[in-house]
Amino acid sequence: MMRTSVRKNKGLFAAAAVVAVAGVAAGAVPASAVDGPRFLEPSELPPHASSPWYAGPVTSGQPDPLPMCVGEGLPSTSVHRTYRTDLDTGALQVTVVERSEQRAKDFAALLRKKLDGCAKTVMQQNPEITAAQKYYGKVNVEEGAHVYGVHTVASWGATDINMFSVGRDGNTVTLVTWGQMGTFADAQAGDFKTTTATAVNKLY
Repeated sequence: MMRTSVRKNKGLFAAAAVVAVAGVAAGAVPASAVDGPRFLEPSELPPHASSPWYAGPVTSGQPDPLPMCVGEGLPSTSVHRTYRTDLDTGALQVTVVERSEQRAKDFAALLRKKLDGCAKTVMQQNPEITAAQKYYGKVNVEEGAHVYGVHTVASWGATDINMFSVGRDGNTVTLVTWGQMGTFADAQAGDFKTTTATAVNKLY
């Protein structure tokens, strides 16, 4: 998972798999701390082989640090929740309620455009990083969700796999990210699609 604790040029990737926030045991933090759409519970994330998931509170505003590639597109009206395990795997859900269904449609398209060019953007902004990406297809839930994977290799030896999904239900858009150390072989794409479907179904 990308980290923030070392050199400046690593900072962009810190949110790709989410910072290791101080969490509490799975299920102990209510997802209703902020009015609006419901958020994923830890048990609804891709299962980890040797650790439970922990969740932070549902929080208004942009996540800090911002997620890789799509972070600058998130408005101040975002609401988010971060998740972590004991073993360097993290996740993030960000939800935005727009004023109309058309604005939500346009916002989801913006996030997808940023993800379509994610690997190229990463390498342009960080010469020490080599990135590749895959499109994992559409999840048929509500107005639809789309799943992407990005693998990064750093000159200092770090190799990370990050998954992203963008889904919409009416005037509400949700972004889900998941990441850990590894390659495309470690992506848990099937489990992540299930998590994505759950996230979109819980919007209302």
